[in-house]
Amino acid sequence: MSETEIEPPAPTEAQALDQRLAQRLMTLRTAAGWSLEDLAQRSGISRATLSRLERAETSPTAHLLGRLCAAHGLTLSSLLAEVETLPVRHLGPAQQSQWEDPSLGFRRRMLAPPMRGFATELLECRLQPGAHIRYEHPPVAGLEHHLWLISGQLQLQLDGQVHRLRAGASLSYKLWGASQFDVPGKTEAHYLLAITQARP
Repeated sequence: MSETEIEPPAPTEAQALDQRLAQRLMTLRTAAGWSLEDLAQRSGISRATLSRLERAETSPTAHLLGRLCAAHGLTLSSLLAEVETLPVRHLGPAQQSQWEDPSLGFRRRMLAPPMRGFATELLECRLQPGAHIRYEHPPVAGLEHHLWLISGQLQLQLDGQVHRLRAGASLSYKLWGASQFDVPGKTEAHYLLAITQARP
């Protein structure tokens, strides 16, 4: 008679929240370049307790979270909002919002809109031949961009430096100043653009 393997029970919502919180706390600490000892000195929480918190071996009290938030320069509400159950959003083509500026020859489809808990949005863009768009500054300094040109040609000027792309090429950059998009060819420039706002 073969033994039946018994699967461990699924974690409760409270346990799952503790696990996400533990991971976020570890991410914040490592992103700051701090050791457990460094954070212990900054927060007044023992190294052993911090270690247990990051391994989700204990549930943090409001007092402990308050000290950790103070050390990281966060509010408690913002920290908890980051680790609440992350949404899963499935958008069909009809649900993906589109925006068009005929005067610029620019069309944009929002494939993955920004939402709480996620730092990246994904856009599908089309620029008509001869299109010219210039932005004097980004909405948020240091935004991370990853552009992949599906078809056509595209010329980007970033902080005065010109990049000429052909179909299949990609360009990754962080935007701090002015940017300019030009389509020099006789066909539209069709590209995907992922934009990420930096998070610790």
